[in-house]
Amino acid sequence: MKIAQAPLENWLRDYYFTNEIDISGSGVEDFSMADLRQLIGFKQEEFDQLIFHDSPSLGSLGLRKAIAQRWGNGDISQVMATNGSSEAIFLVMNALLKPGDEVVVLDPSYHSLVHIAESIGCQLKYWKLRFEQQFAPDFEELKSLITPDTRMIIVNFPHNPTGVSVSVEQQAELINLADKIGAYLAWDAAFIELTYETPSLPEVTLLYDKAISFGTLSKAYGLPGLRVGWCLAAPDVLEECIHLRDYISLALSPLVEIVAQRAIENADCLLNIRRQQARINRQILAEWFENNQEFVEWIKPQGGVTAFPRFLGISDIEAFCHHLINHYGVLLLPGTCFHHPNHVRLGFGGSTSKLEAGLSHLSKLLKIYHSNTQLTHS
Repeated sequence: MKIAQAPLENWLRDYYFTNEIDISGSGVEDFSMADLRQLIGFKQEEFDQLIFHDSPSLGSLGLRKAIAQRWGNGDISQVMATNGSSEAIFLVMNALLKPGDEVVVLDPSYHSLVHIAESIGCQLKYWKLRFEQQFAPDFEELKSLITPDTRMIIVNFPHNPTGVSVSVEQQAELINLADKIGAYLAWDAAFIELTYETPSLPEVTLLYDKAISFGTLSKAYGLPGLRVGWCLAAPDVLEECIHLRDYISLALSPLVEIVAQRAIENADCLLNIRRQQARINRQILAEWFENNQEFVEWIKPQGGVTAFPRFLGISDIEAFCHHLINHYGVLLLPGTCFHHPNHVRLGFGGSTSKLEAGLSHLSKLLKIYHSNTQLTHS
């Protein structure tokens, strides 16, 4: 199996650890261990009692129980804890898909949700989210893509990078379309609890027996370095994943599992803090776009902490982003990482002060670019 390079990771590998201000990220501001001790009452004794034995293939019972109780129906047989949701996505795709399978994916989309199926040899059909349509999912287009041979429909709502989502009624329609042909519905639910005007969508695996959902502590809960994700699916799907996992990671670390378990048991505490911060930042971002509309266009995100604005009059978005990081220390992700060269991914989940500073530098560079363009054409 040969898998395509991930342009997003290639870009972040160069700049993620060297930037001064990051307004590219898809997650909220990170919590520290001191934060966890204060917010959820984590005690030193919990670490002292830990024994560094190997963990079960599906994850520790305590962690799986915490996941099942918060997002599932309490049944731990439907839960697999993984090294980030990326491992869960990789395992599920390789367990269920084979060369030639017809798979519907969103465009744009996070690379794991596309390239893994592509590397297996699946026939991909792209359900496009268009800026001109406010990124609203077109269900008539989806119906035209689905055939009796469709093996899997892969979505991530709320969506990364656009921030668009679907209604409860649209979620039900997606499930109905998958059910009619017996297709798997794989749902990356990284931002399921981070929405603004609408409540969180129901957990899809409680509504459809061939649904699979992926979750992570990296995006909405401020714990990306913990590298803990999960998958909710039927036990027979998870059994197939275990056989693959035997050749990859085997299991999680018990140290990571106990921290993740306690974080999930107190997830509302972490989520509420970062969701309020995201609301404030989203409003700051809205005001910035209003003040810079001669340079940029955007669709206000419904969920998550990313926007996917379109830059006006900039012919080389990668050169612009290189200039921004090299001269201002500000990291912004070019839309070429999602095969959309006129856009950027702008993350607003981090520190409010850094967001404001990053947007200020971005305004300066946009004005310089447009001033130079006007001089060139005068």
